[in-house]
This record gives sequence, structure tokens and C-alpha cells, in this order.
Amino acid sequence: MEVVHWYSVVSVVVVVTAAVGSVYVLWRKNHDHTQPRAAGIGTSDSLLFNTKNNPSSSESSDHYWSSCWSGLHPAYLVVFRLLSLSALAFFLAWDIHHWGPSIFIYYTEWTYSLTMMYFAIGTVISAHGCWLLHKHNNNDTPCLQESPGRGRVDLEDIPTTTSNLNYGKQQTPGFWGYLMQITYQISGGAVILTDIIFWCIIAPASSNTRLGLTLLMGCIHTVNVAFLLLDTCMNRLTFPWFRLAYFVLWSSAYVIFQWLIHLCGFTWWPYPFLKLSTPLAPLWYLVLAACHVVCYGLYALIVRGKDLLFSKLFPHSYIRSQY
Repeated sequence: MEVVHWYSVVSVVVVVTAAVGSVYVLWRKNHDHTQPRAAGIGTSDSLLFNTKNNPSSSESSDHYWSSCWSGLHPAYLVVFRLLSLSALAFFLAWDIHHWGPSIFIYYTEWTYSLTMMYFAIGTVISAHGCWLLHKHNNNDTPCLQESPGRGRVDLEDIPTTTSNLNYGKQQTPGFWGYLMQITYQISGGAVILTDIIFWCIIAPASSNTRLGLTLLMGCIHTVNVAFLLLDTCMNRLTFPWFRLAYFVLWSSAYVIFQWLIHLCGFTWWPYPFLKLSTPLAPLWYLVLAACHVVCYGLYALIVRGKDLLFSKLFPHSYIRSQY
């Protein structure tokens, strides 16, 4: 019978506490904002947005498919997100062909796949937004109106065909809209975490391992953050602090997955610092928890910095995000 050490128990408590705390934060945040869905559930648009008589809401469906640049047509976001998805899929297929499906034991592959999921959802939602815009322009009806919140940009100076539009009633994101936002926010923190660990810790020591540093490994740990940052430069998605909880839940799910496969007899740890059988395990898990806050915070600073910098440099063409 295998002995259970105190430091293994403490490590489990750290992860479980973080996961439970994250669930509580999300519950408290969403509890007061829960409202029944509007009539019309089951229509083709119900998963993208819900209709609410709440014009003060800061989250409208057009934020998911329109650009933060007033002169940039939403079709460019469709093309960019589709190309990003295709490029990411190419490198993932190359990785699977080279190493086999076992690569999904790595956290990097989980994060990489999640980033692909964001671009896949983003492509569909962006295409749907372009269809709404095209339908409005062809019908030339007043069912759409320009949304507020352009900072110092004068709405009357924005061309109708490139402005951000929403329906007369406030449109708040439905299931796919929220899923797109959550995958974006988890991916933002996760790509910073994985790429920093790889380039600052794993890559310098890779020459002494059997794996070595290859072009494929370098691309896998670069293109994800590159495409996500480029998308950030064009999108209007926000990066609120409370959604750090989703990032913590995502990583907790991976750690629990590692524990389960080791309970089933898998002996090799893809990341040695996740080992539960070392006295320093609780310290490592606490350090990882702190790294999640730092990495999510770094990407949040990038998003806020984008708003502050571009709104000052391009006051008449940049649309600030609404928080």
C-alpha cells in the first residue's frame, strides 16, 4: 500500500481550494446579473445573443464581430480569424503526425487547442455579424442603430457601413458569445504562461534532453501568442479581472487530469514540478497559482494598454472597449 505524504495532501488542498474559490467568484459575479432569456429561444440567433431591454449594458453582441478600428470592415476579422485557425490547425496536425496523440498529455497542447477553439468560434460569429451588416445595408431599414461608447470619436463622423451596429433592443451575448469571450480570456493568460515557461525554463535546458529544441516546438510555442495578440489589436473584447477564475479552473482541470492518469498507473510526469511525491510540491503549486495571477494580469495590461495607447494616438479612428 502506497504511503500518502502530508505534502501530497497539502498540494491537493491548494488546487481544490483554488478551484472551489474560482467557482464561488463566478457564482457571486453572475448571481445578481442572472435574468431569464427573452422569448424566441430556439431561433438561429438565440445562441449568439439575447434580447434585453437594457440599453445601459456594456456587453452587446456587436463587440464580438466588430473591430476596434472604425475604418476596418468586420470582414477583415473573418478573414484573419479563419487564416489564424488554419495556420494553428496546420501546426497542430504536424505536431500530432510527428509525436502522435500522446502530445495531449502536455498543458501546451490543451492551451493550443483552446486557442484554436477561440478562433473557430470567432470566425463563425464574425461571419454571422457580417451577414447582419450586409442584411441591414441591403434592406436599408432602421432596425439597426449605432452603439454608444466610442470614447472621443464622434458617431456622426463614422461611416454607417463600418460602424458597430446593434438592434434597437440591447443585444447581449448568448451561449456562443460568452463561450467565445471565455476561451479568449483563458487563452490570453494560458499562452503567456506556457510560452514563458517554455522559452525561459524548458528551451534553455532542452539541449540536455532527448527532445531538443526543434522548429516545430518553437512554432507551437510562438504562433499561438502571435495570432492572439494580433487579434487583440483588432477586436473589441474586454478582459475583466474576475474571469481569471476561468483560467484557474482550466488549469485545475489539467492538474486533476494528471492526478487521475497517475492513479491509473501512468508513472511519467510531463512537468516535474507537478509531482506530488516531493516535499516541495506544496510550494510549487503555490508558485503556479501566483503565476496564473501574474500571467492573466500581463495580458489584461496588454488589453488595457492597447486601449489607452491607441485611443490617444488615433482618437478619431480607434474605438475604446467598454468595461
